[in-house]
This record gives sequence, C-alpha cells and structure tokens, in this order.
Amino acid sequence: MRLWSLHPSYLDAKGLVALWREGLLAQKVIRGQTNGYLHHPQLTRFRSTKTPVAAIATYLSEVSNEAIQRNYNFDAAKIARGRVRKKMFVTSGQLEFELDHLLRKLWKRDRSRYRELKWVSTPQAHPIFIITAGHVAEWERV
Repeated sequence: MRLWSLHPSYLDAKGLVALWREGLLAQKVIRGQTNGYLHHPQLTRFRSTKTPVAAIATYLSEVSNEAIQRNYNFDAAKIARGRVRKKMFVTSGQLEFELDHLLRKLWKRDRSRYRELKWVSTPQAHPIFIITAGHVAEWERV
C-alpha cells in the first residue's frame, strides 16, 4: 500500500489508478470493514487525526479531483462522507524520498513521465498536507 504524500498530479496513469484503489482499501481498513492491512504503517498519519475516516476521505477526494482533470472515471460515491479542514504535516525529506521512489518506478514503466519529473527539485505535496522541514517519516519503510 502506498498512499503518496506527493501531489497526485505527479503520478502516471498506473500510479493514479493504484493510488485510488489503495486509498479505497485504506478507507475500508480505517472504517473497520476488512481484516487485512490493520497495522500498515501508511495508515498511521490518518489514524493520528481526530477524524481518521474524514481525513482519508479528504485525501481520496483530491485523488478523485486529479482523475477528473485527466478525464478518468473514478466513482467518487465510494468516498466516505465528511471532510477535514485541518491539514496534516509531511516533511520535505518524506517528499524527496517519495519522489525518488516514484522516479525509480517511472524509469521502469513510463520513461516519458520520468523525463518530465526528473527535473523536479522541490516536490509539491498532496493538498491535505503542509510541508515542514525534516527527514523521512518514522513510519516509512526505507
């Protein structure tokens, strides 16, 4: 499961579709609707909010918005109700780590997208996050 801290616009088609599916799975886990992935480290930051279901719903809503921009057909009705206004934090080190990780994936599956992104020096975060200085997150599997 990879719930990217990066802005969804960085993802290629396969990456955005995977993020949508994995985000919906994360939503099920947080809602207690599945037995798998209960202790997945990617869910830590959502569970640490006052309203984890609303936090993952806000996250998914932005993924859906990116899909709309690309004329993809994601079913936004699958997103839980409720949204959060308060943003979560992500470190610049986490974003840099994720960008490097994404570039390695793109090198293998989408060289054109790789060439577009390899020049990004300061990656943008998913809109639910505020960027702070710092290293890779403790929950990240490096």
